[in-house]
Amino acid sequence: MSETLTVNLAERSYPINFGADVAPAVRAAVAGLVAEGRKVAVVTDRNFARAQRDALHAMFGEQPVLVLEPGEETKSLVDLGRVWDFLAEHRVDRGGALFAAGGGVIGDLAGFAAASYLRGIAFYQVPTTLLSMVDSSVGGKTGINLKAGKNLVGAFHQPRGVFIGTRLLETLPPREFAAGMAEIIKTGLLGDAALFEQLAKAPLTVASPELGAVIRRCCELKARVVEADEHETAKEGGRALLNLGHTFGHAIEQVTGYGVYLHGEAVAIGLAAAARLSQKLGYIGASDVARIDAVLAAHALPTRLRESLPLGRLMAAMARDKKVRAGALRFVVLKSLGDAATAGGVDPVLAEASFQDVGAV
Repeated sequence: MSETLTVNLAERSYPINFGADVAPAVRAAVAGLVAEGRKVAVVTDRNFARAQRDALHAMFGEQPVLVLEPGEETKSLVDLGRVWDFLAEHRVDRGGALFAAGGGVIGDLAGFAAASYLRGIAFYQVPTTLLSMVDSSVGGKTGINLKAGKNLVGAFHQPRGVFIGTRLLETLPPREFAAGMAEIIKTGLLGDAALFEQLAKAPLTVASPELGAVIRRCCELKARVVEADEHETAKEGGRALLNLGHTFGHAIEQVTGYGVYLHGEAVAIGLAAAARLSQKLGYIGASDVARIDAVLAAHALPTRLRESLPLGRLMAAMARDKKVRAGALRFVVLKSLGDAATAGGVDPVLAEASFQDVGAV
């Protein structure tokens, strides 16, 4: 691997390995575990298994692989049970390790399975989408969705290692790449103004020579936030800042049944809504909102709902968000481009108006 970055969490610290081709490093990690007599199992999704069959074999050889359907609907109780049964079938014990080779759905699901199977086994992240590389594979948040809302069941369970290889993105569909860009834009908005300016000057693509460096910058910012507030307990700011745009976005996903918008697409609309809420609160101006919309659009991301959704259902979904405290929602708002803060006590009328600005009725 060309370089590593350590997430410093005392005895739960782990490396993030960066490079073009992660197969040799993953294979070495697997071989090391097997040499110690530890069982290894792999969870992936059908899209990756088809598009990167050779890479999958190069990384894991003949280790048992469970292939699940792609899509947010897989983050369910049913598929969680399938992963548990898979681990039990292959007699993975407490010394075993589960590798999650896929996007955010696979990482969240497999991570939660690892956190709960035998009350916790080791797991490793091999993110295969841009979104999972820059966001969900780092930080130890795992979980599944319920009908009532997104990620309402889960656990903090840090991986033992993360392997990020940009070559795995070569077969990623353009829509999925764009979805990952929503999280990169979010990162720039919440804590890296220079990154946002870079994206505003020239859209990032899978062929951009700076892609690897941008992925590392996002991981580094997230690692520092996680180190300071691993379990999202800070009263203000902290890890909650990483949810910029997500309070609106998760509501969109829940109301549409997780199948209409990719997570990054819903987050993009959420960023547009959060920008408008920040403007209504007097923090940023109309020109800033327009710049955010322009950067999102330049990366093939939506800034409005494709079809109108009922405002009442969106607000009800938002009220079930994980960030609700004492019955009150907390929003992440922009003090400026590159500087975010948590805000409680926001008038619901302003949140409703911000949803209406992006197409709710």
